[in-house]
This record gives sequence, structure tokens and C-alpha cells, in this order.
Amino acid sequence: MAAQNRLSDQELIALLRDGDVMAYTELFDRYQPLLFVYARKITGDRDVAADIVQEVFIYLWDKRETIQFDGSVLSYLYSAVRYKFFNLLDKQKVRADYAKSLQTFIAQGSPLTDHYIREKEMLRLIEEQIDLLPKKLRVAYELSHKANMSTAQIADMTGVSEKTVKNQVSMAVQQLKVKLGILSIAQIGVSLELFLELMKKK
Repeated sequence: MAAQNRLSDQELIALLRDGDVMAYTELFDRYQPLLFVYARKITGDRDVAADIVQEVFIYLWDKRETIQFDGSVLSYLYSAVRYKFFNLLDKQKVRADYAKSLQTFIAQGSPLTDHYIREKEMLRLIEEQIDLLPKKLRVAYELSHKANMSTAQIADMTGVSEKTVKNQVSMAVQQLKVKLGILSIAQIGVSLELFLELMKKK
């Protein structure tokens, strides 16, 4: 293992592609502590953070032959943690939406109302437009609205000033309102009041 310690990330990746378990172990030992601290910060939960980091390293091993690194290995791993985190948020949202649908169905004793269907369609359009935001605006918006992180936390995580974070979130909200706009509201039949309320949820 001492020899592995002296290897660069690029050398370890080359060995990893050939299935070298020692190289994989060295990468894990080298970066797992940093990734756990990072994941812990953005999730606020030790167990969830540990699961995310574990999934990232499992993926690294499973895809070792085809995985591509455009930058440094650490940058890639940080991005992978963020991806897993956002994917977890999306899954939680789906589960929450399903539970809400089921509760509505039980309460009404009939199929979901047209009003609820329009609301779901509006939420889908909002989510679609969020995905189309410029990357920096999307990340700031999702961390603020989905992860409920404070401006200070987002600034610390992304390496920009709090003022920049505030501007990014504000610009994201404005772009979403403009892109969705009154036309989309009219097409779906959702009131302006409901649209603004749905935007708060996002």
C-alpha cells in the first residue's frame, strides 16, 4: 500500500481501469473522508451522507472501465456526490407526490379532480424549466428551494459570496416566472395565485 500512496490520481485511475483493487482502495482512503464531510454538510444527516459516498465509490468501481474524467478526480467525485444528492431529493419528491395523490384519492372517494391534474401539469412544467436554467442558477435555486439550505451554506458549498448566491437565486426565480408566464398559466388553466403558490413549493 505504501507504493500506492506515492502514485498520482491519474496513475491510480489507470490501474483502476485494469481492475486493480489496491488502486481502488487507495482512492477510497484518499478521498472518502473529504467526500463524507462534504456530503454531511449538504444533507445534514450522517447516515444519508455515508450512503451517498458509498454509492459514489460503488459506481466508481462498477464503471471503472468506461468512466471519463474531464477534470481532477476529486472534482469528479464532488460532482458525483452532488448528483446523488439531487437524485435523492427527486426520489423523495416523487414519494411525497405519490402520498399526496393517494391521500386525495381516499379523501374524495373518486378519481383525482381536473384541478389537481392541472396542478400536477404545472408542477411538471416548472420542474422542466428548472432543469433548463443555466447550471449555476439551477444549482443555487435547487439548494435553496429543494434542499432548504441557507444563503451562507450555499455560498460555502459553491465557493462564491452570499451576495452572489442571493443574486443567482433571484435571477433563477425571475427567469422561471418569465419563461412559464401568464401564457402557460392560461394554457393549463391554473390561476395566477395557484401558480405563485406552486412556485413557492419549488
